[in-house]
Amino acid sequence: MLIDFEGKQVGIVSKKEGLELAEKSNLDLVEVAPEAKPPVCRIIDYGKYKYLLDKKNRSGKKKQKSGGMKEIKIRPNIGEHDYNFKVKNLSKFLEEGNQVKVTIMFRGREMRYLDLGKELLERITKHTEEIAKVVKEPKLEGRNMILVLIPK
Repeated sequence: MLIDFEGKQVGIVSKKEGLELAEKSNLDLVEVAPEAKPPVCRIIDYGKYKYLLDKKNRSGKKKQKSGGMKEIKIRPNIGEHDYNFKVKNLSKFLEEGNQVKVTIMFRGREMRYLDLGKELLERITKHTEEIAKVVKEPKLEGRNMILVLIPK
């Protein structure tokens, strides 16, 4: 099946005839649908065709979500306003489809108050239970306690 450079269907022709028609118009014969019965070929400028395909693929990549990992770092003695601000950002990240890693950083003597960090992470889990699912339970890794959430 042959389509000429203006987009009109020429009909079913042999490969030789298609190449001759393409050569007369100083263009290329390009097979655009090889799996079709009969295969569809088009008389076009191949360089322009390739450019348009690349452009289409690039625009498709732009629309893809990265779905990456976002991290929120807090300290165990965080103030109420700061806590609410962090939870609001955490919710926004989850709604965008990102995983969120919540890290509580302990410094110096704060290591004595690991229970405060655990309570803080449980409080965050309760605030986000409608939109998030816990992937990794709160766990101490060195001087950091980590919780990982994903959107439901």
